[in-house]
Amino acid sequence: MPVKVSVIIPVYNPGTYIEDCVSSLRRQSLPPDEYEAIFVDDGSTDGTPARLDRLAAEDPRMRVIHQENSGWSGKPRNVGIDAARGEFVMFVDNDDYLGDEALERMYAYGVTHGADVVVGKMAGKNRGVPVELFRRNHPRATVENAPLIDSLTPHKMFRREFLDRIGLRFPEGRRRLEDHVFVTEAYLRADNVSVLSDYVCYYHIRRDDASNAGFQRFDPVGYFGNLREALDVVERYTEPGAVRDRLFRRWLRVEMVERLRARRLLGLPDDYRRELFAEIHKVVVERFGPGVAAGLQPTQQVVAALAEAGRYDDVVAFAEWEAGIAPTAAPVGAEWRDGSLHIGFTAEYTSAREPMTFPADAALTPLADTPKNVEEAVAWAGAQTAARFGQATADLLLRERSSSAQYFQPVEFTRETVPVDGGERARLVLRATATVDPAKLPGDGVWDAVVRVKLGGWTKECRLGPAPRATRPEPCAAVTGRRAVLPYWTEPHGNLSLDTGVQGKRLGLGGVRRPDVTVSGARLSARIPLHAAEGTRVGLRFTASGRALHASGTLTGEADGPGSLLEATLPARLPRGIWQVALSPDPDAAQPAWSGLPFALRSGGGRMLVVPVPSPGTARRLARGVRRVLGAVRTKAAPVISGRR
Repeated sequence: MPVKVSVIIPVYNPGTYIEDCVSSLRRQSLPPDEYEAIFVDDGSTDGTPARLDRLAAEDPRMRVIHQENSGWSGKPRNVGIDAARGEFVMFVDNDDYLGDEALERMYAYGVTHGADVVVGKMAGKNRGVPVELFRRNHPRATVENAPLIDSLTPHKMFRREFLDRIGLRFPEGRRRLEDHVFVTEAYLRADNVSVLSDYVCYYHIRRDDASNAGFQRFDPVGYFGNLREALDVVERYTEPGAVRDRLFRRWLRVEMVERLRARRLLGLPDDYRRELFAEIHKVVVERFGPGVAAGLQPTQQVVAALAEAGRYDDVVAFAEWEAGIAPTAAPVGAEWRDGSLHIGFTAEYTSAREPMTFPADAALTPLADTPKNVEEAVAWAGAQTAARFGQATADLLLRERSSSAQYFQPVEFTRETVPVDGGERARLVLRATATVDPAKLPGDGVWDAVVRVKLGGWTKECRLGPAPRATRPEPCAAVTGRRAVLPYWTEPHGNLSLDTGVQGKRLGLGGVRRPDVTVSGARLSARIPLHAAEGTRVGLRFTASGRALHASGTLTGEADGPGSLLEATLPARLPRGIWQVALSPDPDAAQPAWSGLPFALRSGGGRMLVVPVPSPGTARRLARGVRRVLGAVRTKAAPVISGRR
């Protein structure tokens, strides 16, 4: 069978951090004979070389190449490309890992759409990854119709024939941003790039010891010298104009302006800040025309202008002002409707923990000259933020707590200008409602609700909350997508989260009252505090004396309350005894999760009674009592007449 994908992993002293990477490669859903993993050990000095040799000896999918240390990841990746046998190559860092179906899904997506490059959805654990790029699938993406340029790390799948045809390889040696040079050229020369956003393919990890190469402090002179090489690639394959300016804007925004803002700048030592600023100033002056900065958001334009003018002190002062700005998102409602959770919230920015205010009569004004001082810079940025309020957006993402996988939820919002100070100034408030369908979330887990606000020059995130205990909505759990889902407020912070695999006491079934449970003939009915869409199927389990019987039930939403009506047909001829009842949202699962209901059924004498769930001691005493009664009945039975059977 031809190899479909060769996974190339440059390795240097990863220690135990390589184990998650290895495990994820072994778990791939692609058939074992259709992929290979090539570990290129770049002169590791820890126990990794021996670990990799053992791995290759026991698993034919794993190959190891040892070489002298080259200083960075470019040469190991190139060696891996030359050794690869796959139709596609996929680059993975030794301290990251893949989703279990990543290779299968990315390969199939790339083949279906004739892609030379396949970009899989990323999740960042304690580190940032592109967000907007993965809002939806892009079967045919370009640098013009999608924010491809936001993702320049090498963790993608590339068609091997494409790399050989254009002669594309990574720059080698002790250097930075070799991936920017490689990926940018691939984007600009590929016949097609496909972005797969409905499955997390790549988990980008920040080590607990923060020793990832990308987190080490760099030499500004060397770093921005390497950055110029990426700009050279853009100039080589684009014409002067709007497209080139938009691409250049990515490096100005991400690698320069964002390094000079707020706490990111203020957390650096002053001497290093000055060296960083000096190199950024040089690149801005040398390489970027006025059209590059003009497309930035207002606050970013201010920082770019001050950097171009060489005004270090004003950049620091502006960063001090920005450091006090943060988003806030207040929940105003959460209720189930038709199997979906509808979440209302408001969002705005605060400064020094107070709602930010802006000029009420602001008009769009281009930044024609560099602001004379920080006060003028702040005033212009505030006015332009208000004037662009019509472009502000609010999103709700659900982020899985253990993996950091995140998914956008459908949101409708309005923009409201709230007058203050006699109408001269205003708060800029976004009022939004998100619709969450838990059935579309992959797998069980705890999902934190995160609000993402884009306003003026800020794109920031915060948790949805806190919700004051006295006024917070308390939606019940729900059964949807064959699992139980519980919205809840975290303690002590009061932020909204969803548990999509809840069971046991947290499901809230203890609130069922015995008067709400009836048995008529073989039919069981109960009002329970679970939301469900019409006709949701669940399973019931009846247990007594170590024996278990099963039945199927349905949940129907109640028109006059948040719960549902449970209806089921009891197992035929339920034997005498006290039967405890449990419910499962997915009785067809290989190992169904069962949650007990707070009542039991007493069967006997042709009658069925609803009784409290007996404690273990009570159950044993009742069982002994039943045995004594049955023994007495047998003793009083009529004797057998001699000679007759």
